[in-house]
Amino acid sequence: MSTEITTVGIIGAGTMGNGIAQACAVAGVRVVMVDIAQAAVDKGVATVGASLDRLIKKDKLTAAQKEAALALIQGGTSYDDLKGAQLVIEAATENHELKLRILKQLDGLLAPETIIASNTSSISITQLAAPTSRPDRFIGMHFFNPVPMMALVELIRGYLTSDATHDAVRSSP
Repeated sequence: MSTEITTVGIIGAGTMGNGIAQACAVAGVRVVMVDIAQAAVDKGVATVGASLDRLIKKDKLTAAQKEAALALIQGGTSYDDLKGAQLVIEAATENHELKLRILKQLDGLLAPETIIASNTSSISITQLAAPTSRPDRFIGMHFFNPVPMMALVELIRGYLTSDATHDAVRSSP
């Protein structure tokens, strides 16, 4: 199984979600960032814009690169917008029940080959993957804050995460 990741879906437009969106978009990957309210999505995109402006002031990014990155970020409030993603990262609040509810919804909506990831620092990946129909296509991704500056991510395999899933996520930009 070889999965090329050209679109990343992100659930949550808060600190971690918008940071993940920025890191992906700057790397040239299309992003779909979804949250429960349009105001949260708008705030997340604005936060990315402000962060990119700071990078321009430090001569680490050009205005053209900022515009290119922002053009790759689509925001919305419907999980349906995530259907074209090859990887969907749940970046909701660190609440076990909330994460399970989101992951069950995603599992029923996304194509079977889509990889689902959870951005968690304390919840078992195996427990989060268990109620889905794709524990072999489920992975944990622990991003360090602030995401765009750290450029570090820890991949966490669940008990049933396949080698192909791990390798597909690890080799993404």
